[in-house]
Parts: sequence; C-alpha cells; structure tokens
Amino acid sequence: MALKVAIVGRPNVGKSTLFNRLVGKRLALVDDRPGVTRDRRYADGNIGDMDLTLIDTAGYEDVTDDSLESRMREQTEAALEDGDLILFMMDAREGVTSLDTIFADRLRKQHKPVILLANKSESRESGGGVGEAYSLGFGEPVAISAEHGEGMADLYAAIVTASADIFVEEVDEPDKPIRIAIIGRPNAGKSTLINRLIGEDRLLTGPEAGITRDSISVDWEYEGQNIRLVDTAGMRRKARVQEKLEKLSVADTIRAITFAEVVVLVMDKDNAFDVQDLQLADLVEREGRALVYVAAKWDLEEEPQAKMAELKTMAETKLPQLKGSEFVALSSHSGRGVERLMPAVLKAHATWSVKVKTKDLNDWLSMATQRHPPPAVDGKRIKTKYMAQTKARPPTFVLFASRGGNLPDHYLRYLMNSIRESFDLPGVPIRLTVKGGSDNPYAAGGAKSGPERYKGDAKTAPRAVRKKEDEESRLPGKALEQKKTRVAKPRVISAVKSSSSKKAGSSVAIQKGARGGARQVSRSGRIRTGQKHAPKK
Repeated sequence: MALKVAIVGRPNVGKSTLFNRLVGKRLALVDDRPGVTRDRRYADGNIGDMDLTLIDTAGYEDVTDDSLESRMREQTEAALEDGDLILFMMDAREGVTSLDTIFADRLRKQHKPVILLANKSESRESGGGVGEAYSLGFGEPVAISAEHGEGMADLYAAIVTASADIFVEEVDEPDKPIRIAIIGRPNAGKSTLINRLIGEDRLLTGPEAGITRDSISVDWEYEGQNIRLVDTAGMRRKARVQEKLEKLSVADTIRAITFAEVVVLVMDKDNAFDVQDLQLADLVEREGRALVYVAAKWDLEEEPQAKMAELKTMAETKLPQLKGSEFVALSSHSGRGVERLMPAVLKAHATWSVKVKTKDLNDWLSMATQRHPPPAVDGKRIKTKYMAQTKARPPTFVLFASRGGNLPDHYLRYLMNSIRESFDLPGVPIRLTVKGGSDNPYAAGGAKSGPERYKGDAKTAPRAVRKKEDEESRLPGKALEQKKTRVAKPRVISAVKSSSSKKAGSSVAIQKGARGGARQVSRSGRIRTGQKHAPKK
C-alpha cells in the first residue's frame, strides 16, 4: 500500500495544481478563482521512486455554522485524519496570513509529520513570503512552483526524510472493480445516493444545487465484488452552460461516462424524462454503456404503482433504443428502495458483457430471415450469408450478406430488436455492422490487391514479334501514330487469268483445281506443283 499524503491549505494556494503534478494528469479542476475544489479526492501518484496515494482537499475556512464552507471544512478534517503525511501549502507571494496561522495551530494537534510548502516561489517577489513561513513553526519551508514543476527534488527529499518512521502496510492488489457512473441534472440527489449506498458521509451534500464540481471516485465492496462509484456534476442544457468552470465540470462528467461500464441516470420523479434526461440517456447509448433508470424522492409519491407504470411507458416510448432497461424507484434520504439498486446494476452489467455463440446466432438468423425476408433493392434480393459476434461490452455483431450495403435501416432495426428478444438482452445498446461479401479482395483496388504490377511483353515472345516491335519503336512519333490508326483494306483476289501481257508486275492468275481447290499459276503459264526440286524430263 502506498503512502497516503494529504495536501491541505487555505483556498487558492495551488493544492489542486500540485495534486495534478504528482498524479501526472489533469484530474482535478483548476481555476483562478478560490473555492473550486469542494470534496476530497483520492488518486495514485508518485514522486521519484516513491508511490503515493494523494488526497486533494478543499480550502480551509474557519467557519463552524451550517454553511457550505463549514461542510467543506469537515471534508478537509476527514482528509487530515486519513492521511499519513501532511503537505501544508501557503502562498509565497502573499506571505503568511491570519488564516494560515489558524490552520497551523490546527495542524499541530494532529501529531503527524507536516511538511511546509511555499508555493509560487518562481519569482523574485516570493522571497519575502518564504522567509515569513518560518514563523508558522514547521521548520524550513520547501520552496516550490507547482505550475512550473520547480523544487520537486527538494520536495522528494523532504518526503523521504519525513516518512522514514511511517510504517506502510503491504496490501495485495484488488481485483478490477466495476465502474459505475451516477449522472443526472443538478440537485437530483446523486451524492446523497452514494452516501446512502456506502453508509457514510463521504461526499459533500446540501440543499444547494450544483455543489459537486469534480467527478469523485469512491471505491466500495458489495457482496465480495469491488465497485467504483463515480459521482459527477449535474448537467444542465448546453445553452445554459456559460461559465468556464461549469464547462469544465460538464467535460469531466462526459469523460466519466466514457470510462464507466454501467451508468445510473438519477431523475426527479416529478420531472422524469425531461429533455435533458433524454439527451443524457441518448449520450449513454451512443457511448455503448449499460443504463439503469432511477426515480429519486420516491417517498413523496402518493400513488407509486400508477406512477411507476407511467414512467415505464414513457421510457419505452421516448427511448425505444434502450427498451427493457432496469428501472428502480427509491428515496436516498430515507433509504427506501435503495437495496434494489445494486442487484439491478449487476444484472445490467452481466447482460452488457454477454457473448453469444456463432452457431446460435446463425440458427437465429435463418429463422429471422424466413419469418421476414430482406426486401428487394432495385429488383434484386439481398441474401444473408452468416453472422458472428466480434466483441462484447457492448454486444457487437457483424452480418455478411450479398449487396449488404443496400440493406435498409428498418430491416436492421428489425434484426436488432429480434436479437434483443431472442437472446434476452434488454436495455443494452447493440451494435450491428453489415458487410457485403460480393467484392473480390484480390481484384484491382481491393483490400488485398497490393501494388499494381507492370504488365509488359514477356522475354519469351517469338522472334518475329519482337523484331516487329523493335521496328515500330524506331519509327518517329507521327509515323507510328499513323500506322496505329491505319485501317487495313481487304485484298481482292481474281479467279480469272489475266489477259494482259506477261510483264513484270502483272497480276497472278488462279485456276481451280480438280478437287475445287486453288492452284497457283506462274507468270510463264505453268502450274506450280509445290515440288521445289522435281527431276527434269
């Protein structure tokens, strides 16, 4: 198990920036305004060769009433209790403030090693603030710049020295958890639901809307199964999102949906399946994640059975692509119906991970095409050949058919709905790809055709052919072009002996033989017998 390090300090001193620096990626939201971080956040990081479990906290406020700042202070104190080592950050540009002094007195009561960090020490203006940090009573401050990465070597040396007497227990690596993202509109009860599930006030809650800004991961174990719950910020309509910080929160929520396996959509029972809820459900379907509907604040419903039937009808009507998704009605505040959520989530995850045998798929395909054959396109029938599942999570199938690119969309929807009903895949997004099997991959321009070869004349061509080609190649360009375009005229052969004088250049007569054949006659009038060396008489 890695060393737990809590990063604490007053608001806007750079705690989240150092957290992102040590983690190696931008997990925590960072902005110039104070009070961006509200919940405590855990992540694995390292510095040098040391593995750390980092805890990012909200800025410490000296408030003890029922306000939001007071609840944020309680989260920071919980991080102090959980951490093995404390990194106390102050702003070297502003120097030591009264809130730094109050917080330093609070840290002395922890009886844990504390390392004082003077952040924003990259400029000359910070020299006086580093000197003032000695007055806090935690020894020599470590001058760093979390934004630019300066002073990390000094921080590593300080952590090695401070953690020399801390015993870190070795724990085996846990199994891969099921990632569950809780999404919904602002003030729908997402954080309250997670607190009710794990049985503690892990996340910051309250009557104010939009308390959660970061996507906070909470590891939990349910009946021997490792679960990672991700609390997300509430998402409003895109037209209403104007501030930079809210845009960052929405982007963080979308990223949580992308990396989740099961998504729980929390809706208010009175405004369920509003336009924003439908857009969120459609986003989950496009990302290919399993979906579970949750109707919150169910303890205030007077007619639960009629309301549940109405909500299920709305779900099937407005979201037919997710027909059959699990639906749970509960109350996070009173705990009514919460015990039905995790069985529904595990069932959706099992359905989302299903794999179908190729033999069963092709048996189903033959029955489906017999029941409803593919329509004819341009007067030609489309013949389905076979089908296979290429991957799960979500179930993805490939259909091979002749002229598969011409298969209409309504027939594809028929096949997907039939797969959902035949193999018991309710509420799971299904991917179906059609490939045509008529194209020859080895033909010119095909996938496996390769580079085009030079198709010249073979070297074993007859000598006469090669001689003729050599003569043509020596002709000038215009003469060669005229020879290629020249049309050969038919040769007329006369069957009557010429009556003209036997002069050179006169035509050769042809006489008919006894068997109807043609015998050639020489210019002297003799008939050629074909014997070159006949004996003289």
